[in-house]
Amino acid sequence: MNSRRWRLVLTAAMLAPLAAATACASTAPTSTATRSASKSQFVIGYSQSNNAEPYRAQLNIQLQYYVKKYPNLKLLPITDAQQSSAKQVSQVQNFIAQHVDVLIISPNEPAPLAAAVQQACNAKIPVIVLDRSVNNQCYTSFIGGDNVAAGKQAGDLAVKLLPNGGNVVELQGILSDQPQIDRDKGFREGIAANPKIHIVAQREAKWLKESATPIMQQWLAQYPKIDLVYSENDPMALGAYLAAAGAKRAGQIKFLGTDGLAIPDGGIRAVQQGQMAGTFIYPTCAEQAAETAEAIVTGKPVQKTQTLQVTPVTPDNAASLYAQYDDSKFQS
Repeated sequence: MNSRRWRLVLTAAMLAPLAAATACASTAPTSTATRSASKSQFVIGYSQSNNAEPYRAQLNIQLQYYVKKYPNLKLLPITDAQQSSAKQVSQVQNFIAQHVDVLIISPNEPAPLAAAVQQACNAKIPVIVLDRSVNNQCYTSFIGGDNVAAGKQAGDLAVKLLPNGGNVVELQGILSDQPQIDRDKGFREGIAANPKIHIVAQREAKWLKESATPIMQQWLAQYPKIDLVYSENDPMALGAYLAAAGAKRAGQIKFLGTDGLAIPDGGIRAVQQGQMAGTFIYPTCAEQAAETAEAIVTGKPVQKTQTLQVTPVTPDNAASLYAQYDDSKFQS
């Protein structure tokens, strides 16, 4: 091989790794801030699983309130999947087609939303997952309370309320939802401290008050002795209370919930009024979601998982917690 041809071969060999590195760099994901450094406003799309649940309606209100604190953020109209995973997938895909800068999702169910979250990630759109998990790890940040801890605290309270044991019925959310799975797990761990406490029935009421009432009516007809109702959210607990009150048995039964909204028909007020023996304030995650979206678009680091604390509500502290968490400020 002559010297000129040798030099050409050597030069090509030296340039090959550089060309490969350049090709890889061109396909690497970039943050919203990097891609849109010249933008003055960033668009957020939020896909809600079901606006009919009071907790989720309040989450919507709070998210709108907190996003307004950041002039560079714009929240598009919140979509409502109405407990339909197929509808939610379509709504998420629509946000992706609009090229939103940040996508926030409260998944209706973890498995059906996995592919849609992946589509967002493939489109280089940062994803914030609120409260309910999704079967995909490509999201930017998950924000939610500790549902096992919430269930465990409810179980601990049940043990205190039923020192001699008793019959418990459990109203469950959507069975495939991770919060339902975790709250059920935690509750059973808590009541295990007293083997005389027995769960005699459990049913899926899909987080809805109107679904819980007829289920409780059936249980009241079936079981002459029910000592406690554990509901995985407050609306189902209040639906059960209505059924028991109609059967003139509310005074014989303790009702426990979770959510702890400080609104007139929420769980904290129900504890104050004696309708429920306790609930647990499960943060809406709205404030943290707005903060995280702001951090993302400005190129600041965010935590992959943000776990928020759950606060117990009892007749002893309900009044003070209602004043502390008063949700009326979000209505302005």
